[in-house]
Amino acid sequence: MMRQRMNQPIESRGPLKTMFMVTSMPVGGAETLLVNLIRRLDRDRFAPELCCLKELGPLGEEMEHEIPTFHHLLGGKYDLRVVPRLIELFRLREIDAVVTVGAGDKMFWGRLCAWLAGVPVIASAIHSTGWPDSINWLNRQLTSVTDRFIGVAAPHGKYLIDVEGFPPEKVTVIPNGIDTDRFVPNAEARTKIRQELNIGEEVAVCGIVAALRPEKDHALFLRAAARVHERCPSSHFLIVGDGPERASIEALRSELGLDDCVTLTGSRSDIPELLAAMDCFALTSKNEASPVSILEAMSAGLPVVAPRVGSIPDAIDDSVNGILVEASNLEQTADGLTTLMEGAPRRSEMGKSARAKAKKYGSLETMVAGYQDLISGIYRQKVQAALHAARQPTSQHVFVPQPSKIKAP
Repeated sequence: MMRQRMNQPIESRGPLKTMFMVTSMPVGGAETLLVNLIRRLDRDRFAPELCCLKELGPLGEEMEHEIPTFHHLLGGKYDLRVVPRLIELFRLREIDAVVTVGAGDKMFWGRLCAWLAGVPVIASAIHSTGWPDSINWLNRQLTSVTDRFIGVAAPHGKYLIDVEGFPPEKVTVIPNGIDTDRFVPNAEARTKIRQELNIGEEVAVCGIVAALRPEKDHALFLRAAARVHERCPSSHFLIVGDGPERASIEALRSELGLDDCVTLTGSRSDIPELLAAMDCFALTSKNEASPVSILEAMSAGLPVVAPRVGSIPDAIDDSVNGILVEASNLEQTADGLTTLMEGAPRRSEMGKSARAKAKKYGSLETMVAGYQDLISGIYRQKVQAALHAARQPTSQHVFVPQPSKIKAP
């Protein structure tokens, strides 16, 4: 059926059915970005669908009410039954494009099964450098059947070429974008959230929004918070998110004597309101590409303390709208946070500059247009090639690139 659709002129095809592939949809930067992308896609041109190889997760449950959503197709790391399941899904849904989000299992199984099912467009969006988005040997074997690898910033695109070794002609950069009309300073939300969390109006609050995973290094955030609290006894800290490191983070919080001044909120869907309740923001990741969380915080008018990794130095102008530190450097991180927590006038001035930079730097509209143009452009090329081949009586009809060295696992 998909091959028959490829023989139709693109003008008569209708919206392109685009399947986004993830493992799950917890509350995280890449997942929030995907939700915003799906919601903003032009429905006259695209019909988005979502496939979670494992559980839906909180954001997946939200999307279940908006678009066709599929989950629990992979029972475990070596569950080969995922192959016929995904092939059948892609064919039954007549999928025109598969976009895998992140590395790992979904990148491998999504692309392999899309190729086996004859899906015309196959792309992989990578959101960070190193773990968890490091590309293993098995995933590299599918480079020939992948139309594009999507980086999230210019330095990230260079990393995908120079370090990951992807062909330059297959790497496209689409900068992350956020909804600056949604992430705004909000006095009403600030009061509401602070009352809910029992935080006084005059207390300086620093927050971090990140999945509780090792690479986000919440331990560094807590150790820096302990130093800041010694200098600013009335300060308070929010950790927004959930994940496998929660128990160890709670244990370290108690060990450092921070139970009364550090609040773990767990997963929340009201991130704009939580940011409005903060005075400054921190990111303590060991590696990043173009983190959405700092753009959202800046859009909400918060100065940010963050490491010099990935494209973060492009987003943050040091000492203007935030403070840049060396990754994993406790002393620099604590000093940067202390500077912001102690100085309300400077904090306010830097926050205004942060919002201005976010509005200029990270446009959601530009990001959505990038994905739409990429997918439709590749599809149009495939349709034209298929129609041309169909008019040649002696030529074989080839719909997707043939892999040179691919064997199903």
